[in-house]
Amino acid sequence: MSKPDRYVGVDKDINGGMTSIGKIIRDAWVYGLIPETETCEGWNLAGIDALLQKVNAKWDKYGCMVSQLPESLAQRHYHIHARAIQNAKLAGWSGEHETGDEET
Repeated sequence: MSKPDRYVGVDKDINGGMTSIGKIIRDAWVYGLIPETETCEGWNLAGIDALLQKVNAKWDKYGCMVSQLPESLAQRHYHIHARAIQNAKLAGWSGEHETGDEET
């Protein structure tokens, strides 16, 4: 089975959008690179990759650390990602897949 050549949209992505592409999109919202209404549905890989490059350039300014963000961006990051986590949990995501191989 081949992979689709277009993205389904963060709102329709697996694991409630808790994927690598979902994180790129949420971070793009944080930085105002795209509006929060943009789910990237129908985007091709080149478009997602171009967005990733823009997101990475923004993160590089802050050492890739939320703690280094200005207060307004830190608050925006918190609200966008907290809402995404809440919605993903409602959709059945638990986060165990991401942490299942970590030792306690």
